[in-house]
Amino acid sequence: MDLEILGRALSTLPADDDHPYRTGPWRPQHTEYQADDLEVIGDLPADLDGVYIRNTENPVHPAQQGRYHPFDGDGMVHIAGFRDGKAFYRNRFVKTEGFTAEQQAGRALWAGIAENPAKSERDGWCARGRMKDASSTDVAFHNGVALTSFWQCGDLYRVDPVSGETLGRSEWGGGFPSSLGVSAHPKPDQRTGEMLFFNYGTDAPYMNYGVVDAHDDLVHYTGIELPGPRLPHDMAFTENYAILNDCPLFWVPEALAAGKYVSRFQPDLPMRLGVIPRRGDGSEIVWFEAASTYVLHWTNAYENGDEIVLEGFHQETPEPEDTGNGSMYERMFRFLALDRMGTHLHRWRLNLRTGGVTEERLSDRISEFGMINPVHAGIAHRYTYAATGKPGWFLFDGLVRHDTVTGAEEHFSLGEGVFGSETVMAPRVGSTGEDDGYLVTMTVDMNRDLSECLVFDAQRLSDGPLARVRLPERISSGTHSTWAPGAQIPGWRDADRAVDTLGM
Repeated sequence: MDLEILGRALSTLPADDDHPYRTGPWRPQHTEYQADDLEVIGDLPADLDGVYIRNTENPVHPAQQGRYHPFDGDGMVHIAGFRDGKAFYRNRFVKTEGFTAEQQAGRALWAGIAENPAKSERDGWCARGRMKDASSTDVAFHNGVALTSFWQCGDLYRVDPVSGETLGRSEWGGGFPSSLGVSAHPKPDQRTGEMLFFNYGTDAPYMNYGVVDAHDDLVHYTGIELPGPRLPHDMAFTENYAILNDCPLFWVPEALAAGKYVSRFQPDLPMRLGVIPRRGDGSEIVWFEAASTYVLHWTNAYENGDEIVLEGFHQETPEPEDTGNGSMYERMFRFLALDRMGTHLHRWRLNLRTGGVTEERLSDRISEFGMINPVHAGIAHRYTYAATGKPGWFLFDGLVRHDTVTGAEEHFSLGEGVFGSETVMAPRVGSTGEDDGYLVTMTVDMNRDLSECLVFDAQRLSDGPLARVRLPERISSGTHSTWAPGAQIPGWRDADRAVDTLGM
C-alpha cells in the first residue's frame, strides 16, 4: 500500500467519549488519507471499473447543547476506486460552509436536530432553519461529479469522484433554489442524463419539485401544495413521471407554532402518493391514497400499462414505543433501528385510470437501504440489494438480495461485530443482464479493528466476497452510497489521472 496523510481536522471531542453514536462502530475519523495500490485478499475483477463513494456523518466537535444525534455529524466521503484489477482509497471531509466555520471557531456553532434551534449561535440552513447544513446524508453521481446532500435540505456540494476534493456548491446555471436548497436523494436518470429533485419547508406550498438537465442547468421547478409542513425524505421516478409523497409523520402543528420541532405519526391519516409528469406543473399532480405508514426510502418505480409500480420499505411501526426507561438515548434513537420500525420491502400499484391503489409485502425479512442496478432506475427491475440491521441499532449486519419476481432471497451475514455500508450494484463493463455485475460495500470490523471494501458477485451473494480490499484505518459507520462508472468520470483514463489514483 502506498499511503499518504493529506490532512487532519481539528477535533474537540472528549478523549473519554461515551456517546453510543460517537464510539464503537460510529467512532469518527479525523485523518484524510490517500492510499494507492491497496492490499487485496482474493481477486479483483478486471471488469469492475469505477468508484464506490459513501457518505458518512463524522462529527469533530461535541454537540452545542449536549444532545448529539448521528445525523448532525459533518460529511465525509469515502471513495474506493477500481481499475484494471487494482484499487485505491480516498477519504475527505466535505468542506461545507458550516464545517469551515466550526474549524475556524474550534467548536460547534449550530444546534443539532435534537436541540433547541433558538439557541443556535448562527443562523442556518435546512427545512427547519438554524441548523448546520452538514451535507452528510446522501451522495449521488451526476454530470461527472459526486453530489453530497443533507437530509433536511441544503446545498448540494460538488465533490471530485476520484480525489474526494470539495469543488464548491452546485449553481445550476444560476437557478439553484438557495432559499430552500435540495433534500437528500436527488435522482439521477442515466438514460436521459437528467436529475430530479425536491425540497420542502415550513411555508406554503411546503414542497417544490424540479429537474436539472444533463448540462447541470435547472430546467423545471414548480410548487407542490401540501396540507401543511411535511417530512418527506425520498422520491422515485419512471420514464414519464415523478412520484412524490405526503406521509403521515410530520411536525406537530401546535408545537411548530411555538417554535418547537416535534414529529408525530398520525395513523388515522393515509399515506398520499403524488404522481406528476416529469416536466409537469404542480397543478397537474394526482394524489393516490394508501394505507397509513411512513416510507424512508424507495427503491424504484416503473410504468406497467395503466399502472405505476412503486417499491420501497414499508414501516410497521413508524413511531416505535418509548420503553420509558428514562434514557435520553432511548427516546432519541428508537427511530433508527430497522427492527424497531419493522421495515419490509413493499410494492404499491397506482392505477392511473381508476385512481385505485393495491399493495403487497414482498418480503418478511426486515431490511432497508435498498439499491438496484442504476441502469434500471425508472424502468422495470427484478433485483433489490438491501441491508439487514443489528437489533436495536442503526448498524447494518448483513446484505440481502431480494428477487422481487419470484420472492427468492439470498442473505450474507457479515458476522458478529462486523457492520457494513449501503451496498451499490456496479454493472460490470460490457454487462448483458440486470444482475450482471458486482456488489460493493465497506465494512467496520470491531473484532480486528479494521475496515475493508468487499466485492461480491451480484448473482452469487451467498458465496461471499470475491475480494477484500484493506483500507488504511477503521472507518466510521455511515449512511448512503453511490456508484460512478469509470466511463462517466472525466479523465478516468487519462495518464495523469491513472498515475495519481493507482500509483503507476
